[in-house]
Amino acid sequence: MSISELQARLEQSIDKHRDEYIAIAKEIHAHPETGNNEYYANSLLTALLQKHGFNVTSNVAGHETAFYALKESGKPGPTIAFLAEYDALIDIGHACGHNIIGVTSIAAAVALSETINETGGKVVVLGTPAEEGGLRGKGGLNGNVKARFIEHGFLQDVDVALMVHPAGKTRLSGPSLANNHLFFHFYGKPSHAGSSPHKGVNALDALVLLYNGISVLRQQLPDGVRVHGIITNGGQAPNVIPEYAAAHFYIRARTREQVLALEPRLRAIAEGAALATGATVKIEHQVGPRDFRINHTLNQVLLEEFTAAGEQVELGEKEGLGSTDAGDISHAVPTAHPYIKIGPDELIGHTVPFREAANSAQGYAALVTGARVLARTGLRLLTDSALLQQTKDEFAGRQTATQAA
Repeated sequence: MSISELQARLEQSIDKHRDEYIAIAKEIHAHPETGNNEYYANSLLTALLQKHGFNVTSNVAGHETAFYALKESGKPGPTIAFLAEYDALIDIGHACGHNIIGVTSIAAAVALSETINETGGKVVVLGTPAEEGGLRGKGGLNGNVKARFIEHGFLQDVDVALMVHPAGKTRLSGPSLANNHLFFHFYGKPSHAGSSPHKGVNALDALVLLYNGISVLRQQLPDGVRVHGIITNGGQAPNVIPEYAAAHFYIRARTREQVLALEPRLRAIAEGAALATGATVKIEHQVGPRDFRINHTLNQVLLEEFTAAGEQVELGEKEGLGSTDAGDISHAVPTAHPYIKIGPDELIGHTVPFREAANSAQGYAALVTGARVLARTGLRLLTDSALLQQTKDEFAGRQTATQAA
């Protein structure tokens, strides 16, 4: 069977199941679940995969709502993985479009899996919960979820990993920031704030010094480094000297090394604040995602496939960077994490307008287009051994970015 016939089969599969895919994405949007609580989304997505012949295992990598799905051809060939996300943000729901991401990856995986009897190889879907954070911080108590998949060996046989993220503009894979989390706990001594303040030790005072100290530090930070956080506990009543206060801060930077280099400075500010006020401090550390490692070979394929699908690709540098645990995957195997337009150019993630766009006709049209782009990219990697080798050579550092671009 020719490559054009296989491409036609991919698109026929996506078109045939289009209404079913959109219905599931709408259901997930209507029932938002925060990180590590995505039981309903997990049940919908795993049932869809099982229906299409995938062998699915849930409760993997230390997370009950994670899953691993596999469909094999029984013939030699590469393994193409698709990354599925399906968690919502606290309070605001699917304001990052994960209802679209998870279904798009599965639609692409199903379509590609229907060609592997011809091409050989395997198709995998990694169901990765809590991209937005879980029970505490990034990925819940076990930390960054996609990193857990790596630690548990689910990427060992994967040649390339693919996903696409909703956005205001269609873009190729770009940089993202590494981040770590610091949780600060200050302990003082309670007392009556009116009659006996001198007998207390104010934990909130220590926390305010920490907050202000970090604010002063920001003006000395290099470009691309971000520190931001919130006070999670500032005391219980204004007439009681707070005996406990707490804050949660992110450190973001372009590399893991920059993040780690900055952490001691924040710890020193916290220890100084405790010393100045007579409080004590406990600091908890949690590892967030790594920076995203761009593969220019994959980006060239994505550019061709987005263009073929009628998407106008924005090639300018993206303003402002966030973080994603797909960054961890990109350091384990060659990874694509492009963006697809679901609303106006000025659309901003983690907002109500973004949530509405993720449940719009344009958003669901992007789901179908994104599935097509991912599936066709996967097919090219399955059938073009030179392209796959070039992708892997770039990842391994045997090819320069200039050569790949």
